[in-house]
Amino acid sequence: MTTIAQEKAALRAQALARRATLDPQAGAALAEIVLREIEIAVGATIAGVWPLPGEIDLRPLLHAFHARGHEIVLPETPPRGQRLVFRRWSPGCAMIRERFGTYRPDGEIAEPDLIFVPLLAFDGDGNRLGYGGGFYDRTLQALPGRRAVGFAHAAQRVARVPVEAHDQPLSFIATEAGLLRRQEESLLF
Repeated sequence: MTTIAQEKAALRAQALARRATLDPQAGAALAEIVLREIEIAVGATIAGVWPLPGEIDLRPLLHAFHARGHEIVLPETPPRGQRLVFRRWSPGCAMIRERFGTYRPDGEIAEPDLIFVPLLAFDGDGNRLGYGGGFYDRTLQALPGRRAVGFAHAAQRVARVPVEAHDQPLSFIATEAGLLRRQEESLLF
């Protein structure tokens, strides 16, 4: 195991322990901030996730986007080493349990215009620490030009996330306390 891999593993353990003390229901406050701060083009397809235990709950935001007429897609977990596939979701649709405890709809496959990316930890430079499978890094590399917004509790911010060449930084990270902008980029998606 490399030094960076060891640093990431230690930070993951710390981040999971910290996240276990936080309120997943803070997702309602996160939704209010995103809806107020980010303007999303009419008809944009938005990728979110069904929350894992302890993750800040993105469902209030997904429901709000759906009510505004956006198509919502959620990821299907592919075999290791592949990028995510996204399937159409609507409120009340049947959800299928997948490995790693994730859930996804059985809708048609569609490509998102904007991707909300879950994370365990993030820093002020937009670096994120995920769960270690590399699914989002591969997906963002495979979808150049797509915008991505990380989402987490504000308390998941750390001084520095160790990064490797394949890690994809995010320009924006939304929390229940506000929106972090890594650089001056348009808030129109």
